[in-house]
Amino acid sequence: MNPKYKLRKLRLSCKKIHLVVLIFLIAGSGCKKFVQINPPTSEIAAATVFSNNTTASAAMTGIYVNMMLNGYNGMSDGYGSIGFLQGLAADELTDYDLVDAPFPQFYTNSLTSSSGGGSNYYYWTELYNELYQVNSAIAGVDGSGSVTAGIKQQILGEAEFMRAFLHFYAVNLYGPVPIVTTTNYLANDVISRSPVPKVYEQIIGDLTDAQAKLSKNFVDAAGVTTSQRTRPNSGAATALLARVYLYTGKWDSAEAAATTLINNTSLYGLDTLNGVFLSNSNEAIWQLQPSVTYFNTYDATLFVLTSAPGSSQFPASLSNNLLNVFEPGDKRDSDWVGIYTPDSINFYHYPYKYKVSDYYNPSLPVTEYLMVLRLAEQYLIRAEAEAQLGNIGGAQSDLNIIRARAGLGPTTANDPTSLLTAILHERQVELFTEWGHRWFDLIRSTGSVNINAVMGSPGNVCQQKGGTWNTDWELLPLPLLEIQVNPNLKQNPGY
Repeated sequence: MNPKYKLRKLRLSCKKIHLVVLIFLIAGSGCKKFVQINPPTSEIAAATVFSNNTTASAAMTGIYVNMMLNGYNGMSDGYGSIGFLQGLAADELTDYDLVDAPFPQFYTNSLTSSSGGGSNYYYWTELYNELYQVNSAIAGVDGSGSVTAGIKQQILGEAEFMRAFLHFYAVNLYGPVPIVTTTNYLANDVISRSPVPKVYEQIIGDLTDAQAKLSKNFVDAAGVTTSQRTRPNSGAATALLARVYLYTGKWDSAEAAATTLINNTSLYGLDTLNGVFLSNSNEAIWQLQPSVTYFNTYDATLFVLTSAPGSSQFPASLSNNLLNVFEPGDKRDSDWVGIYTPDSINFYHYPYKYKVSDYYNPSLPVTEYLMVLRLAEQYLIRAEAEAQLGNIGGAQSDLNIIRARAGLGPTTANDPTSLLTAILHERQVELFTEWGHRWFDLIRSTGSVNINAVMGSPGNVCQQKGGTWNTDWELLPLPLLEIQVNPNLKQNPGY
């Protein structure tokens, strides 16, 4: 299996709706599975797509399925994922593949605006292609007279949530970014970057609207309550709001949003360490369901070593920088870290959160879904907000809940400064290789452990990896091709 990327020239100016048309078949277990029919994508007139409840719901379903279908090259999981590439960029992974772009460029923090051949195939094109699809769904269902009110509200809520989700990753990866809320390609072709506060304003507005529209329960495409946690509900909007409030320093709001989820014990609870990443885990606030038959996650295929890293299939292992920060007795070190020993001398550690690494195995049941939002993060969000607000006891209590699950004793941190350092450490060992958490935490940290201290101090991580750190590189470069075709887009400093 070769993980080299397929260069995609999807641009902000997409003019047609690209939708995956799906049907749901009820398996013997009662779980609904995504089944692909005919070609994976079709160009369908909006009037047809939004002519009834089933096809309108399929428009949103198609976006989730595309996120998983793109897993081999896309930003959700696998070789092109935010979790993997930003793990290389930070201090989580060691790269052994020095040939296949963009692995070494991310690893040595040496990206350029033309990395990947000018049509920057990491993140940007996928983010804005999916934003176009989301806006198409909003416009289509909003203008439909055939979709019933309940389904229309659910679809609009899901679409607004997804628009916020995509803008969130865009602003954290690139800084000021275009806010795209329309399918007007003439406007999108010449759109400018908006300041970070404006982007967050849009994100918060969309999430607040989504909260009000979405069901509190998990529902399927028909709006029926289900055990499947694969469509965003109001809890998903609340979870992302809690993170956004944390990132923007709105401590009271972050604490309140996280508390809403933590107190909803009828839907959410911490799972066992080996149960967290299973399908429909009690800890899951939102998961992505595998969309390829007889397949679990690309993350497991990428990370779980069956040969020494360095081949095209296994480009990386866990870094010593991460391994060395696990405390003695931390069960995450044993349950979420695997070891591959090709001989009596060499050994390699790898992420083992997802354990089913076989792909297209007809005898393989789908038991693992890709985790996007989970409850443990909400405890750590609330702990951090409480520490910022001076609630020492509350911060300690929430931090200790996560530590206790990992088999660790209570924290010794007892003031805001030491607690914030302890929480950052806990996030490092709890959320490693998940959706770029470590990279974003280092960027937003104002304490002694921040992106420049980790990457740029003497003997720094970037230097260890063979690179030279530039403080501008906390943000990614905009693709050269996008700047060439849109004169209103300006490059990030340092590129």
